[in-house]
Amino acid sequence: MKGRKIIIAVTGASGSVYAVDLIKKIERFRSEFSEVAVVFSKTGIKVCEFETGEIPFFNEPFRQYRNKDMFAAPASGSAGYDTMIVIPCSMGTLSRISNGNAQTLIERSADVMLKERRRLILVTRETPLSLIHIKNMKAVTLAGGIILPASPSFYRKPKSIDDLVDSVTERVMSFIISDYKGFEWR
Repeated sequence: MKGRKIIIAVTGASGSVYAVDLIKKIERFRSEFSEVAVVFSKTGIKVCEFETGEIPFFNEPFRQYRNKDMFAAPASGSAGYDTMIVIPCSMGTLSRISNGNAQTLIERSADVMLKERRRLILVTRETPLSLIHIKNMKAVTLAGGIILPASPSFYRKPKSIDDLVDSVTERVMSFIISDYKGFEWR
């Protein structure tokens, strides 16, 4: 095998800029991956186009799957994906993942990551949080998932929105690429 296989899922929560930025960062490390599966929810594609003015175009190793296709490779543990990032992750998607209610490829892929004890990162984008949201985050965490809220950092003294976005996506990249060099505290 040439490299690792990961999944990027984009749901309908606001924050598509994080997904687009993460995809661009991963493209720089394309030789590390044999496949980067990309799945947009129905609302995720609409929100992405609305917020960013674009729908990313994908070349190898990226491969786009339809969220309705429950027969796609990411729906099976035997497909060998080792990491999944849901960015941004809506509270509805979080709820269905935390309760094992897999009705779409995104939800089924997340279910597979948890049952196979593989890395699942949910970049949640909601405020304020209800007790239900917090309980769902707790359930995913107890099942082995990582909740990584899209909370930009300010200690790096950001000068632009891109700097704020980077503070989140660089954190995600540190989970994907072991020697990823982003902002370092000095």
